[in-house]
This record gives sequence, structure tokens and C-alpha cells, in this order.
Amino acid sequence: MMGHVVNSEREYRLLQQQMDHFMTTVPPSPVLTEILKILFTPEEAHLARQLPTRPMSLTTLATRLNMDPTALEDKLSNLALRGLVVDVNVKNERYFALAPVLGGVFEFVMMRVRDNLPIPELAKLFDQYIKKNKDFIYSAFDTDFPFARTFVREEALPSEPTEKNSTEILDWERVSKIIETSSNLSLGLCACRHNNHHLGKACSAPLETCISINGGADAMLQMQISKKITAKDAMKIVEECKSQHLAQIGDNVQQQVTYLCNCCSCCCSLLNAIRTYNIKHAIKTSNWIMSVNNEQCKGCGKCSQVCPVNAIDMENSPRPERMPTQKTARLDETVCLGCGVCATVCKSGAITMKPRPQRVLPPETAFDRMVQRAIERGNLSDLVMENPEKLSYRAFARILALLEKTAPGKALLAIKPLQSLFFQQAIKILRS
Repeated sequence: MMGHVVNSEREYRLLQQQMDHFMTTVPPSPVLTEILKILFTPEEAHLARQLPTRPMSLTTLATRLNMDPTALEDKLSNLALRGLVVDVNVKNERYFALAPVLGGVFEFVMMRVRDNLPIPELAKLFDQYIKKNKDFIYSAFDTDFPFARTFVREEALPSEPTEKNSTEILDWERVSKIIETSSNLSLGLCACRHNNHHLGKACSAPLETCISINGGADAMLQMQISKKITAKDAMKIVEECKSQHLAQIGDNVQQQVTYLCNCCSCCCSLLNAIRTYNIKHAIKTSNWIMSVNNEQCKGCGKCSQVCPVNAIDMENSPRPERMPTQKTARLDETVCLGCGVCATVCKSGAITMKPRPQRVLPPETAFDRMVQRAIERGNLSDLVMENPEKLSYRAFARILALLEKTAPGKALLAIKPLQSLFFQQAIKILRS
């Protein structure tokens, strides 16, 4: 199969184009090409660019690629152990999928110490592509359906709900509940901080802080990228990270969360998109927002110093007759993530967390988020047609339910490439 590969540049270009079908897109760039050349041989790129973006069974892949299943499994297993392909076991059947650049290759490469790759060179290239390439940053993070959301610190919330502060914190909003009820947990290096470490500009925050959860942990352990931990271990890590003023940011879904990061503003690529490029919705906010009591504020500025997105400024007091020289905290509500880091460092009790005026609801599942992003990008047809025989009636029902919630023009535009009488008729019925 591999002997006929002669045009290596073409293979890397086609691999980039296949990666561009993910929810987090990957625009072409000479920097990306250099990354792919380091990670894949031309023959491996030829194989990888034929892989689907969602897991497909080895049996089906071998048939599609006209390859011997054992030989194909050996090649894909090698790529999986290097973090370039995702593999999972379901009911004694192995499934494989191409890994995206962000939320995939970058993390899989940088979440462990390696001696078989030029990591300093890769760190420099990743930094140029993920943090400094505007095409990538806006295509990946400028979306209404980001892949990450903020978790509020539970200790920053009022212990007793009042009429003014009556929003209930639900199980999917609680880091503690997600960890306690998880089916599996694992721990790896923070990819962003580890990347900066090789650039000589990492902060003092701990490196081993990236927690994979449920199916995410299953995959990371399968690929030997992280180590298994207990719920008690995970909570201890979270508490240690809180003491370092790190923000808890994780999977933007309500069900089956797959990861929890403990993020610093200086290293995190997501926080960089907000701070440097003003993409305010790169991370979904929590259902809470910071509130300041001006009379209690001492003007110490600690909240401003620890805010991961620079949402807090120290300004002249609004009550100069009482505090003529004192500063007070002022919030930019359009930027606040609702993480609660500010509230936990305020010693005067001036900062509290209050419910947002409008409740923030993440997608229920990763599939829902993928469909919503595909509709937004106008490539729902790619999602449906990649492996249509595996789309169940339930999956079609979820797609229809999400299309129903989409603006009519955008919904019709999303289904147009499918040329499907079924979808056209279903949308008409749903909107009648």
C-alpha cells in the first residue's frame, strides 16, 4: 500500500485538509507542515490522512483501506503510542481515529516527557502555530460552541441560597461531583505549561496537573500518555492548583466530561486567545459572575492580579468622600469567566459570586457539541457522510433536535449539501 507514495508534500497537505474537518480547525501553514513532517513520515501521513475524525472499528478500516487487519493494527498502534492517532477498546473491538491538532496531537505529544522527538523544536513550532497564528486562533476559538468551559469554585459560592442568589449549582457544574462519579481518572503533564518549559518561559505552577476523566482517561491510559489516579488523588491535585490561583477549565459538555485542566493565564492557549486576541467566548463561562461591594473593598488589588483574563481593573473609588485615595475593583462583565479565583483571594469579603442574568447551558454531549459546531461552520454534511452507516436513529434524532433550535436560514444552509429529502421534510414539519 505504501510503496507508491512519492509526493510527500502532497501527503502532508492532504493530512492537514483531513485534520481541518475537526471541530477545532487547522488552517494550512508552513509551520503546521513542519510539525507534521517531524511527527509523521510521508508513508504515515498517507495512512493517517485516510483515517476518519471519529473512531471507526479496525475491521471496517481494514476493509476500506484494503489492508490486512493485523498489519493495519500494527501501524495504527504505533501511531497511537506516539499520540498521533486515537485508539479505544469497546467490547473487545479496537477503534481508531485521526487525532486533531488541538485537543489531540499537541496535548498527546506534550503531556509526557519524551526523548525520541526534538521536543524543544516542536515546542517552538507549536507556540508559533497555536498561540501566534491568527488564522488558527480565530478559526479554533471564535465560536459559539467552544470545546472548553469554566468551572466555578464551589467554595466561592454562598453556602445558603437567598432570593438574590438563588441559582442552584448542578452536578455537571461541580468539579467535585464530576470527579467523584467518574468511571476512570488519569493524570498527565499540562501540555501548555510543559511547552512553555521547553521555551524557557514556564511559570512556577506545577506541571503535572492535567486530569483526564471517564472515556478521556480510558484513551490516555490506552495510549500510555498518562497514569491512573484515584478520585482522592484528583481532588488533592485540584486543591493544590487552587492554592496556586489556577482556574479550573474543562470539557464543555454536561454528560461524560473527558478532561479537567488547571490553567494559568501565562501558559494556557485558551486564556491566551481571550487575553491577547480578545476572543471573549473562547471559553464558555460558568453560571456565575463576580460582584464587588465597594464599601467593603480595601483596594488591595489581589483580585486583579489573579484574574486569568484581566477582567478586573483597580479604579478610583466611586465614594471619594469616604475613601479619597483608595482604589476599588471594577469588573468587565463581558470578559469574566465566573471561575471564582478572585473571590477566594479577597480577604475583606468584598467579592462574592452571583448568578448570571441568563443561565449558561453547555451542550449535553460531545456529539451535540460536534453537531452544533458543524452547523455553525456549514459542514454538517462532512459529519453525516464520514461514516453514515454508523449514525443511529438516535443520532439522527439529536441532529434534528439541534437543527430545530438553529436559525431557519442557517439550518437550511447546513442540510443543503446533503441533498436529503428526509432532512428537508423533517425541518419543515418541525417548524410548522
